Amino acid sequence: MCTLEKRGNLFILTLTGDDEHRLSPTLIATILSTLSQVKAQVSRGSVLITISQGKFFSNGFDLAWAQAAGSKEGAAERLHHMVESFKPIVGEFLSLPMPTIAAVTGHAAAAGLILALSHDYVFMRRDKGVLYMSEIDIGLTLPDYFTALITAKVSSASARRELLMCGRKIRGDEAVKMGIVEAAHDNEDEVRKASVRLGEELTKRNWRGEVYAEIRKGLYPEVCDVLGLVRKAIATPSL
Repeated sequence: MCTLEKRGNLFILTLTGDDEHRLSPTLIATILSTLSQVKAQVSRGSVLITISQGKFFSNGFDLAWAQAAGSKEGAAERLHHMVESFKPIVGEFLSLPMPTIAAVTGHAAAAGLILALSHDYVFMRRDKGVLYMSEIDIGLTLPDYFTALITAKVSSASARRELLMCGRKIRGDEAVKMGIVEAAHDNEDEVRKASVRLGEELTKRNWRGEVYAEIRKGLYPEVCDVLGLVRKAIATPSL
């Protein structure tokens, strides 16, 4: 499912295996548990990098599990369960007391793209990586926190239209031009190296994690309101 490695002040969360990393109830619970481990070990200057193995970063919710309920009502209930269970993961990333980096070395679709965008920085590969919000194509509306996050993270209205209302599959260089990701790299190894390089640079800043988290939440007030995250002021500067 996923593993956690600590290299000095760098935390590396890896989605393991060569499957699609579908966000099933089990994987969602595992990611939440892993983020709890990160918070328990946080120190000044910590940084988290999320990476994946295989072709996919994450291909979204486990729709096969939802359909296995055997009825439309059962499938809808299971999908709703995943939507609600995944919501705290987005909240955890937005309130995590450290910078976060997503190394998107494969496809990121639907909830998988939301997972990536929950990070502060996103790097992807230009040769095989694809960003895709599939909801318009498969006939699903967007959860409110999906819409709020994309509105906050993707500043261009035309980019949001292409992503959400056209179901466009966006590759690396185009994603950079649209302001969705920071940079695109030639292959998986280069994405990982760039992510680690940035992570190591950020650890040197030695920021106070709780201050970083509150500034981040202040940048995205609408998302925080939808997620029920409370913002607080910190007035004890380190001089």
